[in-house]
Amino acid sequence: MASQQEFSRLALLASDTPRAQEAAVVLRDAYDWVPLHRADAVVVLGGDGFMLQILHRMLDSGRIVPAYGMNCGTVGFLMNRYRSPAKLLDRIAKAKAFGIAPLRMEAVLQDGSTVQARAINEVSLLRETRQTAKIEISVDGKVRLSEVVCDGVLLATPAGSTAYNLSANGPILPLDSQLLALTPISAFRPRRWSGAILPERSTVTFRIKEPDKRPVSAVADQHEFRDIAEVRLEIDREHQLSLLFDPGHALDERIVAEQFVV
Repeated sequence: MASQQEFSRLALLASDTPRAQEAAVVLRDAYDWVPLHRADAVVVLGGDGFMLQILHRMLDSGRIVPAYGMNCGTVGFLMNRYRSPAKLLDRIAKAKAFGIAPLRMEAVLQDGSTVQARAINEVSLLRETRQTAKIEISVDGKVRLSEVVCDGVLLATPAGSTAYNLSANGPILPLDSQLLALTPISAFRPRRWSGAILPERSTVTFRIKEPDKRPVSAVADQHEFRDIAEVRLEIDREHQLSLLFDPGHALDERIVAEQFVV
């Protein structure tokens, strides 16, 4: 459990929504803040989308500090409940840290160029036109499905298993499960294939078949790359992120609770 002394320098970042901006005004008057590049931890006001933006900003900059979110958005799955700022430092000191390792994506485009990206929630392959996609799926170098005819397919981390993956009828994964969810999106063939649960150490490769006729894009969280030929995915252990949660509101508890929502 973290001590307050570990987080003596805090940064404050807020989304541009009215609710988050109002909360930021109150917090800025209540505490002293430092820029993110000088902080030991960051307080994030907004929703899950804004939290993902901040986590990606830290990944891109190479300076990663724990993030404590307070929900000023809609769902707030990655956030704590917003409360009065009076005991904020105490809450952060008592918060439980959860490590989240992103997916690393290496993609080859149809023109032969390569791109790289990281995804905290999932990487999704999606058809670009009315034509269904045809995708070959390999795990650790072995072809597991020679052809999936579908609208797309995605690979989700445990943290992202309750996002797009859940909407596509994929499994919810506990945060400490060390698993990945491989989930088809509107699969036509094979009709009965509902996806797979893979060890976190797996390397997954998607190869696009008939890419000229059936173009496919790859989306790593909010970053889209079009006209993909091949995508290689694996967990990036070198850039682990840390989210701070109040006791009793930890992400693993939310993942369990989400499975009983009716």
